[in-house]
Amino acid sequence: MPDATQLITDHLDTWTSTVVAQKTTGRGSSKKQELYGIKKLRELILDLAVRGLLVPQDPEDEPAEVLLNRIESTKADLIQQKKIKKTKPLSKVLSEDEPFLKPNGWEFVRIGSLTSKLGSGSTPRGGKSAYVDSGVIFLRSQNIWNDGLKLNDTAYIPAEIHENMSNTQVQPNDVLLNITGASLGRSTIFPTELETANVSQHVTIIRLIETRMARFLHLGILSPLVQKLVWGRQVGMAIEGLSKKVLEQFEFPIPPLAEQQRIVAKVDELMALCDRLEQQQEDSIRTHETLVKTLLDALTTTSDAAQFQQAWQRIQAHFHLLFTTKSSIDHLKQTTLQLAVTGKLVPQVPNEDSRCCFPAWKKHESKDECLDHPTQWMSVPLGKLGEWRGGGTPSKGNTKFWDGEIPWVCPKDMKRPIIHKSIDQITAEAIDKSSAKLIPKNSLLMVVRGMILAHSFPVARSGREVTINQDMKALLPDYHDTATYLHLALRALRDQFLNTVERSSHGTCKLLTKDLQGMLIPIPPLAEQHRIVAKVDELMALCDELKASLATAQATQRKLTDTMVEKAVN
Repeated sequence: MPDATQLITDHLDTWTSTVVAQKTTGRGSSKKQELYGIKKLRELILDLAVRGLLVPQDPEDEPAEVLLNRIESTKADLIQQKKIKKTKPLSKVLSEDEPFLKPNGWEFVRIGSLTSKLGSGSTPRGGKSAYVDSGVIFLRSQNIWNDGLKLNDTAYIPAEIHENMSNTQVQPNDVLLNITGASLGRSTIFPTELETANVSQHVTIIRLIETRMARFLHLGILSPLVQKLVWGRQVGMAIEGLSKKVLEQFEFPIPPLAEQQRIVAKVDELMALCDRLEQQQEDSIRTHETLVKTLLDALTTTSDAAQFQQAWQRIQAHFHLLFTTKSSIDHLKQTTLQLAVTGKLVPQVPNEDSRCCFPAWKKHESKDECLDHPTQWMSVPLGKLGEWRGGGTPSKGNTKFWDGEIPWVCPKDMKRPIIHKSIDQITAEAIDKSSAKLIPKNSLLMVVRGMILAHSFPVARSGREVTINQDMKALLPDYHDTATYLHLALRALRDQFLNTVERSSHGTCKLLTKDLQGMLIPIPPLAEQHRIVAKVDELMALCDELKASLATAQATQRKLTDTMVEKAVN
C-alpha cells in the first residue's frame, strides 16, 4: 500500500509544477492556468480511498458484510412499517463485475441497496412563477458543488408548495447529485445546520439507511472510479442525463464502517494539504505574473535611453525564469508590438521622415506634443488613413445569394492575421442586391460590435477580395504599402481600443465610429515601417518557438504526472 503523505512529499515538485494553460484568452481572462498536478493529486487521493489503499485495514473492524446485513434488515423493517416503498430487489455484484480486487472485509453492492430513497427532484407547479423572495430553499444544479452548497443564487418556494412536494424534500445527510447538463456528477451532502429544502428535477436525492456512511459515499461519488460510471452510463442525446434505474445499479465499494471513518479523516487531512499547496502555487503564479508585467512595463513607459537599457538588461539577465508560461510569452508579444509603435524596436535613420513619405496624411497630423514617438514620425487619426467601408447581410431567404465563392467575413472568422476564407461565402449578385460591399485585398478588417470586444479587439488583413457583415468595418489604406504596418499598429493599440468600448446594460459591446476613427496611429517613415515589420516577425517567431518548447515541456510533465497516478493506483 502506498503511503499517501509520502507520495505527496516525495514528488512535491511534480505535483506543484505541472500546469496547463486554460483555453480562455483575452484581456478579461481570470485564471490563465490550471494546476493540473494538484488536480490529479486530488483525484489520486480519492481513487486510493475507494480502493482501500489510503489507510491500512484493521482485522478487528466489523466486516462490511455485517454492516450490509444490518442495512438490509433495517430496510425491510422500514418497508414493513410502510415508511418507505418496497422496490424491486437489486442483483448482487458478481465477482467478475467488481472493478478491482477488494480488500479483506470490503464488499461491493449496488448503490440502490444502501438507500431508503433514491430519486430526482421536481418542478413546482407554475415553474419559476412559483418562486418567492423568501421561504423554503429550492435547490437547483447551480447550487450543488463538490465542496458544499452555494446559496448565492438561490430560489425559494412557499412553505405550502414545499409541503405538497413532500416526495422531493431534502433532509440533513442526504447526498445530492447533479444528474443532467454540464455539471453532471457534481455532488454534495445536505448540511445538518439546514432543516430542509426541496430540489429540482436536475438533482437526485440519495438518502442512506445508515447516515454515517454519507461522507464515504460522497467522496466515493467524486472519485474517478464513480465519475467514470456517471459519465459512461448517462443517457440522452441533447442533454446528458443519469436516470434512477441506472444510478441504483452502480457497483460501489463498501469498507467496514470504522475504516470508512478513518478514510474520511485521511482524505480531509490530505485535501487540506492540497489546499495549501494550491494556494502556495497560485501565490507563486500571481507573483510571477506581477514581476513579468512590472519588468515589461518598464520598457514601454520609459522615454530615457539609459533607463530603457537598464530595464532590458534586467529582463535579459532573468529571461529563462521570466518567460516560462503562455501568459508571460503573450505579454512579451504585446510588449514587442508596443515597442514597435513607439520607435523603440529598431533605430531611426536621420534623413527619413514620414511627412515626406505620406503627404496626404501630413495635413491630418496631430500636433499633440505629448505623443510618445520619434520626431521623424507623425500621428494621424485612424479615420484619416484611407477609405472606410461597412458591412451588411444579404437576405438569408435567398439561397442563391449564399452559394458563391466570395468570403463573407464575420467576427467568428477573425481568428487569423490574414483572411483568405470564411465560414460563409456569397455571390456577386448578393453584393449587388444588398448592403454588403466588396473589400479589396490588403484592407484592414476589424470587429466593432459583439461580446468579443469585452476582452479582445480582433483585427486582420484581407488576403483576397472579401465582404464583411455589419458587426465589422474595413479600412482601405491610402498607401497600400502601409497595410502590414498598420495591422501591427492596431494590434499594438489593443488596450487603448478596448478602453473605449461601450457596454450596454444588457451586455452588448460596441466600438463607436468616433472612438475608432479618432484613435491616433503613430506613422513611421515607410522604410522604417518595413524594418519594424521584419523585426516584429523575427521576434514573434522566437516567441512562438518559446511557446512550442513550453507546450512540449508541459506535455512531458503531464505524462509524468499521469504515470505516477497510474502507478500508485495499480
